[in-house]
Amino acid sequence: MIDLPNVWGAPEWRWPAIALVAVLAAALVWGYTRSGVVAWVRWVGGLAKAVAVVLLALMLVEPQRSDTRPVSGANLFVLLADNSQSLRVRDGDAEESRGQRLKQQLAADADWQVRLAHDFDVRRYLFDRRIRPVADFDALATDGTGSSIAASLSAVARRYAERPTAGILMFTDGNATDVEASAVDWSEMPPVYPVVLGAASTAKDISVTRLTVSQTNFEAAPVNVAAEIVCHGYAGEDVAVELLDEKGERLERQVIGGVEDDKPFAVRFQVRPEQQGVAFYSVRATGLGVRGSGIAESANADDADEATLENNVRFAAVDRGGGPYRVLYVAGRPNWEFKFLRRSLADDPEVALVGLVRIANREPRFKFRDRDGKANPLFGGFSEAGDEQVERYDEPVLVRLGTEDKEELRTGFPKTAEELFGYDAVVLDDIEAEFFTADQHALLQQFVGQRGGGLLMLGGQESFVKGKYDRTLIGEVLPVYVDRGGDAARARESVERAPSGEAMGDEAYRLDLTREGWLQPWVRVRSTEVDELKRLLEMPPLRTLNRVSSITPGATVLARVKNSDGTVAPALVVQRFGKGRAAALLVGDLWRWHVGRKTHEDTEPARSWRQTLRWLVSDTPKRVEVSTERDADDPNQPMRVSVKVFDEAYKPLDNAAVRVTVTPPDGKAIELIAEPVDATSGVYATTYVPRIAGPYRAEVVATAADASEIGRRTAGWTAEPAADEFRTLSPNRELLERIAADTGGEVIELDALESFVDDLPNRKIPVTEPVIYPLWHRWTMLLAVVGLLVCEWGLRRWKGLP
Repeated sequence: MIDLPNVWGAPEWRWPAIALVAVLAAALVWGYTRSGVVAWVRWVGGLAKAVAVVLLALMLVEPQRSDTRPVSGANLFVLLADNSQSLRVRDGDAEESRGQRLKQQLAADADWQVRLAHDFDVRRYLFDRRIRPVADFDALATDGTGSSIAASLSAVARRYAERPTAGILMFTDGNATDVEASAVDWSEMPPVYPVVLGAASTAKDISVTRLTVSQTNFEAAPVNVAAEIVCHGYAGEDVAVELLDEKGERLERQVIGGVEDDKPFAVRFQVRPEQQGVAFYSVRATGLGVRGSGIAESANADDADEATLENNVRFAAVDRGGGPYRVLYVAGRPNWEFKFLRRSLADDPEVALVGLVRIANREPRFKFRDRDGKANPLFGGFSEAGDEQVERYDEPVLVRLGTEDKEELRTGFPKTAEELFGYDAVVLDDIEAEFFTADQHALLQQFVGQRGGGLLMLGGQESFVKGKYDRTLIGEVLPVYVDRGGDAARARESVERAPSGEAMGDEAYRLDLTREGWLQPWVRVRSTEVDELKRLLEMPPLRTLNRVSSITPGATVLARVKNSDGTVAPALVVQRFGKGRAAALLVGDLWRWHVGRKTHEDTEPARSWRQTLRWLVSDTPKRVEVSTERDADDPNQPMRVSVKVFDEAYKPLDNAAVRVTVTPPDGKAIELIAEPVDATSGVYATTYVPRIAGPYRAEVVATAADASEIGRRTAGWTAEPAADEFRTLSPNRELLERIAADTGGEVIELDALESFVDDLPNRKIPVTEPVIYPLWHRWTMLLAVVGLLVCEWGLRRWKGLP
């Protein structure tokens, strides 16, 4: 760039200089006019000499340039270098990795660094998951497990907020692992000059970019694992995707043929864990032609065709819950449904069924007195036992099945919250509302709404409307209206207009799933729609149905029955109620499905019962509940383990002692103490920072003030810093350009550092000083004058002019 004068050192000489130029110009014109040479010689020679005369005249007025420059050492300039493993990747056919090229440019004796240190106070930092100052960049090892770009820039901006900072020169590939770019206000930072590392075109690579896990109550495959995979350089080739268990043993393998470059595709697996609690799975993707199917120790994977193997595997944690869950079954009489339900759950390790079956109804007690008004001993008995010890003949006769000890349910249906809340769900079958006291009605409603338990009412002859549950607290929990009259206008799926409570008659009808029912895996028994439709057609016809006027607002019909003339009625209705859930199975003879089995190997009826009860208890909380959450805003990404502890009435418990034992992948367990959270009653929390990639288990044990154990739960999570780091290998130039634009900086290429440093003083600098330097005695000025005069003299001699 040509520096033009903006200050004149001797302005008093301007008129003599003008006069000198005018005289010499006139003499020049007169001399060339009389020379008689060709026109172009006159013009070229005259112009060269005229310019030389003008430059000599300018020297008389001493042209100068007034400018500013950074005060040496007064301004900070930060060099921020990425130290993450992603810089170990080689671009295309390059012999050196990105990190090796960067380390050469960051040598302490590099010319651009020497020049930068002359004008600025240079501060140097390395960053990966955290940022740290360094004296030089000899410690650059590219072994970090993350790229906390936003956190590192924010830390530098905060640290030097009160100091004049000329800018930040950041060397990175732009693949941040801390937060999304849209979540950061870059405009509050000093100018950032990103230096983009890496080329857009990289070597061959297969990356498992995402792994998600969903759980269902579908017994055949309760865990669905979905992996998203992106390939580069494998267009038209086959890729093998494997599902591995925690021990690294292969559970399933799929081959995806003809993949496309840079186009994500999904692979899904279905698996049934062999045991309860926390389990870990991993998905590994490899090209079928790649040498070696293992996972390389280093990110370079020099012995493979891929750029890196660190992103070929991802882990996922699956929590199958804290069973066994306890379900209380209450029936008004022995029936087939209980028989088959109990058989279905006999070998289920997740659900334990406790039965309370009435085998004789309550009978009125009469007192026969003699003529003296005393009780007749023939009827009152001759025992001398007190009244509280004499068997009462006005109480129903109940049979307890599957209890843990002889004290459980000794007095019948639970009368206190501590006793009832020990169960996870309650099933009512063929039992009238009058069986329960008013307090027990309220207790069951609290069990569902406050404790978060499940309630299922089956379609026995004393259930729903015929059980007189209308205007009761239990009836309010049900997802159907059990009033006798009903509003025919709102009974959208009722059968004709018969009074509520009546069955459809002796005519057979078929079970069918609604659209919502097809979307619920626990309602289906077979894995495909075609097979499920075949099952429904093969089921024996049903003949008993409890009629209701309509479903409640917010309830969902999952199954319905259809008569031969096409009329339909709800058969299975569910809804949320407070913290829990309630379901109504209006069919009263589902046992026909069990009896009508063609072979004993047909386990579908039993599987349907198991799936239903698993759904009923799937969201029921225990006295100790554990949740884990990763702090994505923290560069170290710590895991926060939160524990909720309840007393026997499921109220928050504040005086508990909570211990958390974390077992990392290397097996070296560490015990932490969860401290109470001030803002929430009954909540305890602790924080753990994972240091090793792989699966983690946390066993939580809560004890009461008397040292008795309240409960224990196990949680799990995975740490995959390398997988996040290598999610993509191409530089994120878009992010770096945005950071530069928002901060007033500019994207710099790695080989343009010299020119950038030379031009840096001309940019906006916080602390500067004025400087004035003359232009008239520069060697360029003298060279221009002498050169022009020599050219003019040579032209004259060439043409023979004097």
